[in-house]
Amino acid sequence: MSSRRRLLGLPLLVFALISVACSKAPGQKDSGATSGSKPTIVFMTDFGTANDAVAICRAVMVGIAPDARIMDITHQVTPFQIEEGARFLEGVTPYYPAGTVFVVVVDPGVGTSRKAIIVKSKKGQYFVLPDNGLITPVIDRDGLDSAREITNQSWMIQAPVSSTFHGRDIFSPAAAHLAAGWDFNLVGPVVSELVRLNPKTSVTTEKGVEGDIIGLDDPFGSLVTDIPGDEFKKLGYALGDKIRIEINKKPVILPYVKTFMEVPVGDVLLFIDSRDRVSIAVNQGDYSKKFGITPPGTISIPRKGTPIKGK
Repeated sequence: MSSRRRLLGLPLLVFALISVACSKAPGQKDSGATSGSKPTIVFMTDFGTANDAVAICRAVMVGIAPDARIMDITHQVTPFQIEEGARFLEGVTPYYPAGTVFVVVVDPGVGTSRKAIIVKSKKGQYFVLPDNGLITPVIDRDGLDSAREITNQSWMIQAPVSSTFHGRDIFSPAAAHLAAGWDFNLVGPVVSELVRLNPKTSVTTEKGVEGDIIGLDDPFGSLVTDIPGDEFKKLGYALGDKIRIEINKKPVILPYVKTFMEVPVGDVLLFIDSRDRVSIAVNQGDYSKKFGITPPGTISIPRKGTPIKGK
């Protein structure tokens, strides 16, 4: 009896294996998601949340890849600010595994000759975005595996593509198809050279460090600079020192502390933030609003012991 059961079960097993093998669409191969895990799409735009654009893009993705988890970085990137979007993307990506699909739409050149691309990093993450430099800091850190232009119509929305909403028509469907396991190599031709950002970086000299205010830590209004913590530490200051710096060429005296509550509520401070950058804040306040300072701006920090001009 037991041998008969084994014989009856064999055709069922074969049928099940054939069904699994045939379940993939033509041209499809396994994505980076591990077996049994849901593919992850991580979404960021400058669309804001006052209209339906984000919801429409998410609906397009869900319609193509219903099993995908869709997570958000932010949709409050300052409109058209590619460098800000690139900075946020660089900050988030280390916390996601290989196989994650990032779709980023900060696209002031929408509808022009700029390319829509998919980039694969050497870490094995995928990035669906315009070729406008958004990917530069990630690739500088993680390395470039390959990049392709999205030209295959099958990867786009199955309706006429608009000239102003490629987030819906190209980037969202391409990201969803990728998350669903479609073969990245079929999306379009290889892109041999990517557009690069060339942001300014701080400069350290024998006199001190000169940098820029590159953003705000919203909603708190703290000033984010491009001065790395390691460069600041070369200037010789110790925690507790009061430092005379210049913001937009105007002198300001700030205590250098480790965290906010080391100064009274309402007082200013200089600290090294969680991304290892010099930042300036008001404890439980908004530095930007209190002093009327918004990016872009400049910051200058002298070496400890440098004589003050005019004295």
